[in-house]
Amino acid sequence: MKALVSIVMGSTSDWPIMKKAAEILESHQIPFEVYALSAHRTPEKVIEFIDSATKDGVKVIIAGAGGAAHLPGVIAAYTTLPVIGVPCRSSISIDGWDSILSILQMPPGIPVATVGLDNAQNAGILAIQILALIDESIAETLKEYKESLKSKVIKANEELSKITEFKYKVN
Repeated sequence: MKALVSIVMGSTSDWPIMKKAAEILESHQIPFEVYALSAHRTPEKVIEFIDSATKDGVKVIIAGAGGAAHLPGVIAAYTTLPVIGVPCRSSISIDGWDSILSILQMPPGIPVATVGLDNAQNAGILAIQILALIDESIAETLKEYKESLKSKVIKANEELSKITEFKYKVN
């Protein structure tokens, strides 16, 4: 089995956030690989990773980083694969804003799809949506997942309609 998605983070301290991408990929039976690589401390390893990911058949890269958060952009500069950036809060970040802006504000020609702060789950879902374009079975599991989200909202509204403790609640 070969990985279709690479999950890369600037530091293992990002794993609690990036694990959410792994969990959603796992739940959809999407093979993935995980690496900790620093754009600043191990730039040569980042380039090696990009070369091997492309050769090994990876289709999407999810890259999370905190602080200056250059990892997603550096990866995007060296590959034609779609890169999804996950801005992460970190001990050195300015409440995550530096990470958000570093990943979001890429120069023309070097796009990085950016999800919300610490929202690796959405990065995983976006990777699945990209893969669904080329694999009908993945598209089907994605459709089922979206229907389950719809069902959760419908059930939540049914539960809210049973609330009777308020005098002026009318629905």
